[in-house]
Amino acid sequence: MKFFLSIVTAALFVGSPTLQSAQALEKFPACRMVQAAWADGDSFLIQTQRNEQHTIRLYGADCLELHVNDDTDARRLRAQRRYFGISEAGGSPQASIALAKETGNLAAAETARALAKPFTVYTAFADARGDARFKRVYAFVVTADGEDLGERLVRLGLARAFGVYRETPDGKHSDEYREKLRDLELRASKKENGIWAKTDWDKLPTERALQRTEDAELELATQSKKRVPTAVIDLNTASRDQLLAIPGVGDVTANRIIQGRPYASLNDLGNVEGLGPKILDTLRKYAQVKPQ
Repeated sequence: MKFFLSIVTAALFVGSPTLQSAQALEKFPACRMVQAAWADGDSFLIQTQRNEQHTIRLYGADCLELHVNDDTDARRLRAQRRYFGISEAGGSPQASIALAKETGNLAAAETARALAKPFTVYTAFADARGDARFKRVYAFVVTADGEDLGERLVRLGLARAFGVYRETPDGKHSDEYREKLRDLELRASKKENGIWAKTDWDKLPTERALQRTEDAELELATQSKKRVPTAVIDLNTASRDQLLAIPGVGDVTANRIIQGRPYASLNDLGNVEGLGPKILDTLRKYAQVKPQ
């Protein structure tokens, strides 16, 4: 399998109007999907016209976990079940998990169906590693019919609007793309598309609140076990895994930092949503912004 050997990660932006010089997207037309046992709805293998194979992770759309191989995958699946309000669907955790995985299978099948004909990939090669086995890059994927794949999955109720965002191939700001996906998610829930047909709306607020509490407690509990960066990292090029190694940085914070790129200085972190004084002080100890 042939992968990109160099990853350009200064590719995302959000927030202040002054931070809009994102790394340009490259266009790869006439791509084909390559079957892989580990693939799911939002992460899969593609082959370009130049016969290069790359592992793609969609911007903005997060499908339910299909392959649960360790505790991290299990926790992610639990968080997704709570997000959709299906933790008690079927009357037991086992039934709820089975339903979630079934939806993950449907998402993978839908992606395969949507990409049966040659499609177009847009990527700036931003590092999207979430699984140490695969080097992934964030990308937009447009089907042969001209539809954004992430939008399609959210519209069908097979994914949530969640993850990393950036300027789209047609020039939409990352905020606009995020809000469009959220609107599609709202519409999907109203129509009870996909997984939303199983949502317990009375219990959903409690489930999401419980997840937020557990996320905060887990972050506190794991701080002492983190393998902190051994060298100062560059905020514009650091991988998600490198950011997660910084004390106080969890999934949401890491995603927001990536979305805020590129940074001209550490002071630009003040434009990132949700970063308080404590985490800002910590980031200054472990991170820097190298000259572009």
